[in-house]
Formats: sequence, C-alpha cells, structure tokens
Amino acid sequence: MTDAAPRLAAVAEILLGAPLPVRIRAWDGSEAGPPGAPLLAVHDRRALRRVLWKPGELGLARAWVAGELTVEGDLYAVLERVAGLLWERPPETAAVEPPAGDEAPARPPAGLTALLRDPVRRAALRELVTLAGPLPPPPPPAEEVARHSGPRHTKVRDRAAISHHYDVGNTFYERVLGPSMVYSCAYWSPGSTLEEAQRDKLGLVCRKLGLRAGDRLLDVGCGWGSMALHAAREYGVRVTGVTLSREQAAYARKRVADEGLADLVEIRIQDYRDVRDGPYDAISSIGMAEHVGSERYRQYARTLYALLRPGGLLLNHQIARRPAPDEEAYRIDRFIDAYVFPDGELSPLGTTVGELERAGFEVRDVEALREHYALTLRAWVARLEEHWDEAVRLSSPGRARVWQLYMAACALGFERARLGVNQVLAVKPAAGGDSGLPLRLRTWGA
Repeated sequence: MTDAAPRLAAVAEILLGAPLPVRIRAWDGSEAGPPGAPLLAVHDRRALRRVLWKPGELGLARAWVAGELTVEGDLYAVLERVAGLLWERPPETAAVEPPAGDEAPARPPAGLTALLRDPVRRAALRELVTLAGPLPPPPPPAEEVARHSGPRHTKVRDRAAISHHYDVGNTFYERVLGPSMVYSCAYWSPGSTLEEAQRDKLGLVCRKLGLRAGDRLLDVGCGWGSMALHAAREYGVRVTGVTLSREQAAYARKRVADEGLADLVEIRIQDYRDVRDGPYDAISSIGMAEHVGSERYRQYARTLYALLRPGGLLLNHQIARRPAPDEEAYRIDRFIDAYVFPDGELSPLGTTVGELERAGFEVRDVEALREHYALTLRAWVARLEEHWDEAVRLSSPGRARVWQLYMAACALGFERARLGVNQVLAVKPAAGGDSGLPLRLRTWGA
C-alpha cells in the first residue's frame, strides 16, 4: 500500500492541533497535504523515529542533516510555514520537548502526560509509532558535536567549541562568504553586492572608532583577518587580532603577508582573557561576544575595559534575541548548540548594554542592523547553493545541509524580528568624565 503520506498528514494535524502547512511526500511515493503548498519529502521512516525520540526542532534537524528530510522547491517557503508551529507558538501549545540528553526521562514531561490523557492524540501517537517502525532511533548524524563535559566557557572548552565551528576548512568558508571572508552582518545599500556591503561594514566600524594612523586596535575574534587588514590598509592602524581558531589564524597571517602589512598587523592564537599588552586606543569585537556566555559576560566587559586607554572606544557588534517573559527559563537553541555554535548564547540588547555599563563603559550609540543581517544570510545561502557540490566535497553532505538550514532559518529569524544585531559604541571615560567625542556623534556617514 502507498498510504504513508495521508496517514502521516492526519497524525501531524492531530498532534500539532493545526492544519498541515506543507505538502508531504512519504518514502512510499504517496503525497498528502494542501495542493500547491511547498513540499517536504520524508525519504526514510528513520526521520519519524528521530522526531519521536526528540520531538520538535532537534529531531527534525537530525533528520534533515541525515538527508532523511528534504525540501523540493523554496526552503524559505517551508520554513516560513513551519515557523509558527515550531518556534512561535504559545508555550502551552508548543511541541513537547523532553529534557536534554538522549536518555529517556524517568517520567514523561508534563506536556507529554497531558497529550497522553487525550484519547484522540494518544491514538495518533500510536499511529505515528507504527509508521516510524522499530525503535530505538538511529544514532545522531556524525556532524553533531559531542557533548562537552565540565563548566561552560572555560578556556579549554571555548577552544573546542570554536574549533568545531570555524575549523571546517577555509576553502569551504570562501565558497559561502565570498572574497571578503567576513563572517558577520554586512552593511547594505540599495544595489550593493555582498562584497561591497561587507567592505562598507568594515569602513563603518573604523569610522565609529575614529581610527587614525598610528592608533593601536585590538580586534577580538578577528576571524580571517578582514577587519585587521582593512584598518591597517585604509587607516594606517597597528592591529592585534586574536582568534582561537588555528585555521583562521593561518589564513589571516597569509593574507597579511601577501598584502605586505606584517609591520602593522599581528594575528595571534590567543584567548581574549590572556591579552596583556594594553592599553589600546580602540577595540573592535564583531560577532564574537555571542561565544562569551552569560556567566562570563561581565568578565568579558571588564577585560576589554581594562585593555583600553582612558578615552578609548569599544565597538561591540553582537546578535541579540528578544527578552523572554521569564529570563530564568531561557534555554540555548538545541539545533544551533548541537550543530553550529556549541555553547553559544544570545542575550537581549538591554542585558548587553547593562553589562558594559557595569564594567565602567559609557554607552554612546546603538545602531540596529537587523534587516541587514537578513540580507547577508540570504546572500550566504545563495552562495552555498551555487557552490553546493564543491561545499559537499570540501566538508560532507550533512555539514552542507547544516549550514543551509542554519543560515536560512536565521534569515527568517531576523526578518520576523525574533533576532536582532546591534553595534554598540562605548567609551572608557577619561578623568573628569571627558569622552573625547564630538558633540554631534554620528559623523561617520552611511
């Protein structure tokens, strides 16, 4: 019989409590769901076992990474339709998600208990088990990071997390990011290319920091060296860039040598907490603070404060999330933690500003670039898909699927205002409170 898709669609609507937003094609060739809707192909029953074991985002992500789920047509259209079911539902109707870890809990979570009390949903769950086939579930895909032990955000654990994300291979990143090799939100103008928008972002940061020839700049989380190179080349600044990624450091050092800027730029494999050669005139931290962690953020802010001279400026470019109704209940995104940024954490903008102020900084300007990041991510997805076969060869099919899903979902997150990104300009006031800044601050232009 070829009836898996109609049965699966009926089960999904009962368990989700909502009409099926996509069309489904099952492993037996059957289809069901709204005619003309974006199509989600379930190639293997193993995908259902993953979802049964890890309901919600992580189970679906594992099936996607393993190639058991694919999308025919526009990935964004599918994500748009499922976003309301996975990420934007009220807590009482959201998908049941058990505690972290692959072990079965000793007792069912409260949401699952309530589901099992409903005879209609209980029957639907039995049907899903029948469709899924024999348990237990398959092991997680190889691309899933091994669970780290010990406290988060120690130097050793941070180094391992950074390596997982950034040491995928420099050529892989070239295919995704383009020649700029800038892995953070670009600064777009109408009609600009990705390369132009990234160049404009680096210029914007330099102008906000008021860089002048001979200044000392510390670039925290320097990546592949693009900010350091731009500041040295265009402004004559002496730059120290620090990263925990050996592959990034090797790539950045070669770029520095190739451009003949070794007298101005030093790239170190070093934790920002180990930098001891201040004071610096300015610090740029672009897309790095997301790795710091809430329990270490005050240390991060105080460390950067101590490394600046009085009157020195910090440009902190950081992704933010919306404040949660109960901040104590905030949990790290399980897909991103398992596949993309292990131990990465997002904070609301107000929390970040508060921590910078507690460290002694005076915050002088905040610029929100949320729509700019959505455009940047869509450009990266387009580049990945354009170079798909090579990206797979350079990493793995699962790794390429991780990046495709992660960047496309994040693009929608920025478009829907679930995520933001902000440049916070802060000063370490000099004695007597002098900031050294002009009365009309926004002189850096567009």
